[in-house]
Amino acid sequence: MTFEERTLHVEEIYNGKIIKVEKHQVELPNGHETTREVVKHPGAVAVLAIHNGKVLLIRQFRKAMEELLIEVPAGKVELGEDREKTALRELEEETGFTTDSIDHIYDFYVSPGFCDELISLYYAENLIESSELTADEDEFIEKMWVPVEEINALLLSGKVRDSKTILALQHFLLNYNNSK
Repeated sequence: MTFEERTLHVEEIYNGKIIKVEKHQVELPNGHETTREVVKHPGAVAVLAIHNGKVLLIRQFRKAMEELLIEVPAGKVELGEDREKTALRELEEETGFTTDSIDHIYDFYVSPGFCDELISLYYAENLIESSELTADEDEFIEKMWVPVEEINALLLSGKVRDSKTILALQHFLLNYNNSK
C-alpha cells in the first residue's frame, strides 16, 4: 500500500512576512478526497552554544504563546542563505558571539502535521565575543548562561518549554554523559 497523498489543487489562503498558508485538496491512498491546511515556512536554524562549561541560552517573549521562553539562539533562514551561515548570523545577532567551530548535528521537522518548517541544529563551542547584541528591531533578548551540570535540573524543572531547546539540551546531555 502506498501512503502518499496526491495533491489535486492548492489554494493560497495567506502570504505573510514569514509564513504562507495554503489549502490543499488531496486524494488519499484509499481514493477518498479531503482537505489539508499547510503552513509553508522558509526554515530555521538553532545553535547549541557551549563556552567555558556553560550553555548559552536566551530569554525571549513569544507572542504566540504569550510567554517568556528560554531558548537556544535560533532564527529564520533567509531566501538563498546557506544554513550554516544563518546559524553563525543568528548566534551573533542574538548573543553577540561568533565561533570558528560550528558543526551540523541534524535536521528535524517542528510540526509536520500541518507545517513544513525544517530546523537545522548546530553545535558551537570556542565562542568569540564579537559585538553587542544586534537583534532585529522587533526582538528583545536576554542572554542566560547555564553551567552544563545544571542542564538536567533545568530540563526537569519544566522551565524550558521550547521543543528545539529541549531537543538540543537533551542531545548535549546524551553526548556529554557518554563522553565521561
